[in-house]
Amino acid sequence: MATVFMTDRGRVRQHNEDNGGVFLNQHNQLLAIVADGMGGHRAGDVASEMAVQKLQKAWAEADKVTFPDEATQWIRTHVSQINQDIYQYAQEHEECKGMGTTVVLALCADTFCAIGNIGDSRCYISNEYGFQQITEDHSLVNELVKNGQITKEDAEHHPRKNILLRALGTEENVSLDVKTIEVEKEDRLLLCSDGLTNKVTEQKLNETLSTSSSLHEKGTSLIQLANELGGEDNITLAIVDFTSESG
Repeated sequence: MATVFMTDRGRVRQHNEDNGGVFLNQHNQLLAIVADGMGGHRAGDVASEMAVQKLQKAWAEADKVTFPDEATQWIRTHVSQINQDIYQYAQEHEECKGMGTTVVLALCADTFCAIGNIGDSRCYISNEYGFQQITEDHSLVNELVKNGQITKEDAEHHPRKNILLRALGTEENVSLDVKTIEVEKEDRLLLCSDGLTNKVTEQKLNETLSTSSSLHEKGTSLIQLANELGGEDNITLAIVDFTSESG
């Protein structure tokens, strides 16, 4: 299993409020995370950093995950606790009131992954069936698409595109989506913040991931593309490649 993690401030923002990483537990199992912070000057940094650091620490101490339901339960338990931690911190620090973060994470064992998400950071899979989005955005425009009020094409340019219906840490309790998927040797996962997906089409994401370049080159190309197309937001991605080659 080869991986790469990259984050970039973009061309417009003064600060990078994204965070993330790829981490191993003591049994060499992998947890990939992307978090996109929100909530005003500096507060977004705090929320996304808290989420990633707390998940990293919990994962470092985690027992070996053998079954999909164990992976699902681990994600639900720890994300729920971290949601309360961030919410409590915001209540106690005036400058952080209302802060929160999206989170998408992939807990990967040998033959399966558990994918959890809150917000509009996404996870995609590239496999023998093609390239598809695994997660569902918790956003206003996605609800409008699901209800048939606007098309998916309309959603790409909707003026309220950035309004989230769920985020980690903004309320005392939050609903988390978790699903498990089987993975095979040639599969790849892409986790990313909306700084990438708001700029780069799914077709272009797939084309870039499918090249023979190294994982580092693929990640660099995707960030460069988002910046060339405006780079108005922070851009963060993690790629997990289930081949035995290193990236």
